[in-house]
Amino acid sequence: MAQQFVQAKIKGDKVVVFIKPTCSYCIMAKDVLSKYQFKPGHLECVDISTHRDMGSMQDYFLELTGARTVPRVFIGEECVGGGSDVEALHDSGKLKGMLQSIGALQ
Repeated sequence: MAQQFVQAKIKGDKVVVFIKPTCSYCIMAKDVLSKYQFKPGHLECVDISTHRDMGSMQDYFLELTGARTVPRVFIGEECVGGGSDVEALHDSGKLKGMLQSIGALQ
C-alpha cells in the first residue's frame, strides 16, 4: 500500500516533498522551494505523519532512494535528497534548471 501511494504521487511533471511538519529539514526544504513560482498543482507537500503506514513509506524511501529520512524531495520521478540537498541545489543555481526541465515553473 505504501509503495503504491508513493509511486502514485511521484509520477508526472511536479515536485513532491514527503514531510513531517515538525521536522526542521522539512521546513528548510519547503522554505527553499517557496522561493520559486510553481504552476498550480506542480508542488505538493505530503505529510506522512498522518498516514498509518508511515513506517512502511519510510522503508520504501530507503529502498527507492537509499535514505529513510524525510524530507524526501522528488523532482519529477527523481529523488534529489532531503532539505540540505535542496538547499545546496538552490545555492548552486542548479535547482531552477531542474524545475524548469520538468515544466513546473510559471
